[in-house]
Amino acid sequence: MRILVLNSGSSSLKYRLYERDAWTVLVDGVIGRIGEAAGDARHRWRDADGTVHERHETTPVPDHEAALRRLTDRLDAQGALGGLEAIGHRVVHGGERFHCPVRIDAAVIEAIREVIPLAPLHNPANLEGIEVAQRLFAGVPQVAVFDTAFHQTLPQAAWRYALPDALYTQHGIRRYGFHGISHAYVTRAAAQWLGRPLETLALVSLHLGNGASAAAVLEGRCVETSMGMTPLEGLVMGTRSGDLDPAVPLFLQREGGMDAEAVDHLLNHESGLKGLCGTNDLREVHRRIAAGDAAARQALEVYCHRIRKYVGAYAAVLGRLDALIFTAGVGENDTEVRRHVCQGLDILGIRLDAQRNATPSGGIRRISADDSRVDVLVVPTDEEREIARATAELLDSDK
Repeated sequence: MRILVLNSGSSSLKYRLYERDAWTVLVDGVIGRIGEAAGDARHRWRDADGTVHERHETTPVPDHEAALRRLTDRLDAQGALGGLEAIGHRVVHGGERFHCPVRIDAAVIEAIREVIPLAPLHNPANLEGIEVAQRLFAGVPQVAVFDTAFHQTLPQAAWRYALPDALYTQHGIRRYGFHGISHAYVTRAAAQWLGRPLETLALVSLHLGNGASAAAVLEGRCVETSMGMTPLEGLVMGTRSGDLDPAVPLFLQREGGMDAEAVDHLLNHESGLKGLCGTNDLREVHRRIAAGDAAARQALEVYCHRIRKYVGAYAAVLGRLDALIFTAGVGENDTEVRRHVCQGLDILGIRLDAQRNATPSGGIRRISADDSRVDVLVVPTDEEREIARATAELLDSDK
């Protein structure tokens, strides 16, 4: 049996088709630049003998329906749609209603639509992918897997803002958290690799990419996370500021003559690493540091200081720390970021092994020293597989 995973963005459609028995990836790819003059589609598939093929297309794709029809035609031509058991959709925001994956029906679609004000850039595109898939795959069960659901176990002390109660009850202003699919995957994978039940562990997970977040996971339940009502709160990111004095946007409007839209653009698209040194690419940051660029060095220090501060705070929230997990593009590949983050964390029992940290590997690995009281792990994330697994579990529970 096969499960298709779809991640519908505002101008892209990412997909992956799994053979469920061994979780083999049969087909994967992305159709990008949807609605633009030139398309950018990459499609990769595997023959029965394991040979991998790749195809790149630049034909324009006017909308998501055309993108999904093109994908359907491609899968059908390869005979890959036989045995399609279900489709799993990534949905960024589920509000307070969704604590776990759910079968998609009219009520679920309406609930996703109701929280669009909380995720205006993401939920509309997620919904469009769902509605198109329902038309093209009538009769195939479809499941929504929410990025916010993993964080619905936060205690109230962690998710409430210190604001008048009416702002929460009437407008839903609270902390929701994001990257939950990734945090769920890597904490489970880390527990399996350590050979210990997830329900016995205290973990801090660092999802470090262009977007970045931290999560504290105690006995399998998320008890704290760095992103808030939106993905802007928390760690310094590629183009997002992360934590900021709430008076700064007011000051910029009052004294800087900026309107709300301009402030929003500044904090989400022109801040973070880009705001500090002109680039959101950490590879370029490292190149500039090597060339003596003081702004790049400062950007790295600010970036890593913020992460280190969260690790210490989350160890306090957890009461103990069994493992620290690095994941996502930066977390998995940037030796220097991992080294800088862990410097000075001896007080928590964290000690890196320099050689292990510098040794590349495609799988899970320990980079802590033998005498480190806390395991420091690099765990490659796989959000698509987590969506597929969650979709399969829901189908099995319904049988």
